[in-house]
Amino acid sequence: MSTPKRFFIENLKYPENPEVILDGEEFIHAKTVLRVEEGTEIVLLDNSGTECPAIVQKVEKHRLLAHITGATVGDKEPKAQIYLLCGALKGDKTELIVQKATELGVSRIGVFSSEFCSAYMNDSKKLERLKKVAREAAKQCLRSRAPEIEYYPTLDAALKSAEGYDNKLFACEFLEDSDGDISSIKGSTAVVVGSEGGFSQNEYAYAKSLNFTGISLGKRILRAETAAISVCALVAYFLGELK
Repeated sequence: MSTPKRFFIENLKYPENPEVILDGEEFIHAKTVLRVEEGTEIVLLDNSGTECPAIVQKVEKHRLLAHITGATVGDKEPKAQIYLLCGALKGDKTELIVQKATELGVSRIGVFSSEFCSAYMNDSKKLERLKKVAREAAKQCLRSRAPEIEYYPTLDAALKSAEGYDNKLFACEFLEDSDGDISSIKGSTAVVVGSEGGFSQNEYAYAKSLNFTGISLGKRILRAETAAISVCALVAYFLGELK
């Protein structure tokens, strides 16, 4: 039996109002791609962590009407908060990172520009595209929340956004050894990975001044997208999310 299709919707007010309308992009996807019909069971998500099973009552030209039958708390969300900060990448590589980080349980993603960054994220459409990628990935891996996604025009702003996390890790390609043991982390974790150009010595020193721990990902130089996905997997594993 296939898993009911999942859709994000704003302003769920269950149980006060069990009747809901799905429209916009989610409706188009439901009707034209998934071929959702009247009587189909679906799951509605409002990014609060709650999952609402519902039955499609009517499919119209530009919307569908559904009746919510209950509500549960999603069980696929990570117990510890993971915050990925990554340098903006060329082409659709940033989208790949967002997709895989979502699957790995990352709760928050920040994209930033830095000294050696050659890609830019100054278009609101690009940010909205990343949010859409996160929502689609969250639905695919049965999460009940999509990660928050933000853009920071400077590395300084990105690093300061991680204040308050229990662990703050800074992956740097020119480090021969890690300053700390990533396998011993516990609690909320922020991790920073650079763009294709990596980081400068000054950027690393500044991160250290903000209490980031430098970490090495081995003796081979990884592509930026490989590094970001790998470090998310490592952090998730050592926090117990992949065990």
